[in-house]
Amino acid sequence: MLPLWDAEPHRRSPVATTLLIAANLAVFAYEAALAMQSPRAIYAFIQLHTLVPAALTQTLEALAHGTVDARGEATLLTVITSMFLHGGVAHVVGNCWFLWVFGRNVEGRLGPVKFAIFYLLCGLIAAGAQVAVSPHETAPMLGASGAISGVLGAYLMLYPLNWIYTLVPWFVPILPIPALVFLVAWFAFQAIPGVGSLLNAEDIPANIAWWAHVGGFIGGIALIFLAKKARWLRSR
Repeated sequence: MLPLWDAEPHRRSPVATTLLIAANLAVFAYEAALAMQSPRAIYAFIQLHTLVPAALTQTLEALAHGTVDARGEATLLTVITSMFLHGGVAHVVGNCWFLWVFGRNVEGRLGPVKFAIFYLLCGLIAAGAQVAVSPHETAPMLGASGAISGVLGAYLMLYPLNWIYTLVPWFVPILPIPALVFLVAWFAFQAIPGVGSLLNAEDIPANIAWWAHVGGFIGGIALIFLAKKARWLRSR
């Protein structure tokens, strides 16, 4: 299912959402330029800025003992830099599209500055969830999916009854679906393979950070709950 647009009017300009999309696209354009320049150049760039759970685990252990060196400090930064890297055109376009559809109204309730902070916090929570589940994984993690999953969790909390106009292949070309149904189904499609990956199911794709999606989504729900309690949300 591909969300096309939501029925909630967008009353405020999505400044932060637009800037985050622009940042993701700009970094991907730089990746593409490096790839055209030299396979070695793009490989070095990806190796330097993607998050490797095993490397982060080792760095955190060193940090606990007060022995972090410059390489460890660079590893800590990958928790942020990896959020703006993508593995292909479909990856970056899909992430940016989901951010555009769901991010604008969430930003409208938080404001641009708080939304940007919220987005980064969701990304951190998502990375933490994936590393906690697979602390010794050596495959690199990259992409904005974890942070955007948090935006989806926030949308579920703020607009559960809103209509999401959705492209549903092989069924109805465009179908309005309540956000509650769409987002719970989306979460299930992440959580079920996530559990399967823990059980080492052979039919579960191993190149997707399922628990980053799950963790980001739950993190977004929790952060919006705290924002509501603190009365940080704007009126519609």
